[in-house]
Amino acid sequence: MSTFKLGKMTLGGLFKKPETIQYPVQHRFAPEGRKGHITVDIDTCILCGVCMKKCPTGAIEVDKKAGVWSIDHFRCIQCGYCHRECPKDCLTMDPALPTVAGQKHRETFEKPAKEAAAEA
Repeated sequence: MSTFKLGKMTLGGLFKKPETIQYPVQHRFAPEGRKGHITVDIDTCILCGVCMKKCPTGAIEVDKKAGVWSIDHFRCIQCGYCHRECPKDCLTMDPALPTVAGQKHRETFEKPAKEAAAEA
């Protein structure tokens, strides 16, 4: 590449908008067709474990006895297998971009105990 071509490319870049954004200060838009991260409606979930069995990375854990459903968003590859196979359609894929996280964590949902619901 000649010096003149390089100089022309460098000077041309001075007058254009930058290609990058200052994320997370400026929010990116979610591209159309993006599947998104998994959310669960724990009230309609029957804790059958089908989503856990279909997850290729093992990001979902279901404990029917304890009434707990949890997901590790860092292991989830957003393939949508769990969403498609859920018999109660309690899993949804939220296309919003997730917030920046500095640490890994599991998001855990507890199904209310039947006894607690009867007392209330």
